[in-house]
Amino acid sequence: MGIFAELKERGLLAQLTDEDEIRELIDNGKATFYIGFDPTADSLHVGHFMALCLMKRMQMAGNKPIALLGGGTGMIGDPSGKTDMRKMLTPELIQHNIDCFKKQMSRFIEFGDDKALLVNNADWLLKLNYIELLREVGPHFSVNNMLRAECYKQRMEKGLTFFEFNYMIMQAYDFYTLFQKYGCNMQFGGDDQWSNMLAGTELIRRKLGKDAYAMTQVLLLNSEGKKMGKTEKGAVWLDAEKTSPYEFYQYWRNIADADVLKCIRMLTFLPMEQIREMDSWEGSKLNEAKEILAWELTNLVHGKEEADKAKEAGLALFSGSGNSENMPTTILNEEDFTDGSIDVISLLVKAGLAGSRGDARRNVEQGGVSVNGEKITDIKTSFAKDDISGDFILKKGKKSFMKFRLS
Repeated sequence: MGIFAELKERGLLAQLTDEDEIRELIDNGKATFYIGFDPTADSLHVGHFMALCLMKRMQMAGNKPIALLGGGTGMIGDPSGKTDMRKMLTPELIQHNIDCFKKQMSRFIEFGDDKALLVNNADWLLKLNYIELLREVGPHFSVNNMLRAECYKQRMEKGLTFFEFNYMIMQAYDFYTLFQKYGCNMQFGGDDQWSNMLAGTELIRRKLGKDAYAMTQVLLLNSEGKKMGKTEKGAVWLDAEKTSPYEFYQYWRNIADADVLKCIRMLTFLPMEQIREMDSWEGSKLNEAKEILAWELTNLVHGKEEADKAKEAGLALFSGSGNSENMPTTILNEEDFTDGSIDVISLLVKAGLAGSRGDARRNVEQGGVSVNGEKITDIKTSFAKDDISGDFILKKGKKSFMKFRLS
């Protein structure tokens, strides 16, 4: 099976410009392709995961990835999918975020001049004289067409700033520049990027002619990948300091039955032959599939040792085997106690298992909280320092828990 057929069978592709030409390029390792990442945080998250896995698959098939970090476009902010203008970041913070992205991407992509490139669009966008840009690029963009783009239409009622309106032009200029500097002939992106990506191919056509335009292709990724990674506690990050390997593992272990095989197909590197055999799995076999998914992805992001620890910690809680050494742990300090004790509401908030004391109170009253397997129904229940010893495990619902120990 060629890589193109595999990408389709895995459900990774949603829309593309020329299927025959794209198959020819990527099956024969002729694609130099890019995916953009705006550095709006100091860590990549699960929403980026499918793009990173795709870049790894394409590189393994002999194609050359370009990871484009948006040091320039990040100064503006992409309006796609946003209800309000994104908070503007300082250049220093953007650079810090870029440095964090580089380290995380290196777990997926092998960088080097002949293997993969990591580039920053600040290198060309920030050097542009705005008047020169308007003269060189502006005439090739129709405002009427831009306003029909989905990324702008959804913001028109609430208000779209002229500042953000420039984002499409910047992204189009990225493709134009990468095509000229690195021979980049392909772009992948999420469902909210289709108009922006096509704008890049159109700019190449207008500036460099039909022959250049014929060399460029655009592929839209399955939008389901971008929607992953949201929990009641926020995003699921790839940075172990923001989302621990155990929490990362449990996110995938607790995914819905209807999604587990789809995620195995889209995100893991298991052979398709093995995945096809799993298509008939039902009932308890789906739990086994979730264990496979969770371990494979935790191994990919955090390494085998952390994946094994996370799996063992889950077994310790949910099946009574193993030990609690690798469970997520919260440290209690002297200031956490009042008159030598701490109440269950404070423990839930301290552990991040409840967003507020009111939320914690409701969880207790509804019977969803236990300590060491014993249900807590009284919101005034407190624990002395001597109680916080050994395996003191607070659990909320069926899937959220925290071990406590004293400092």
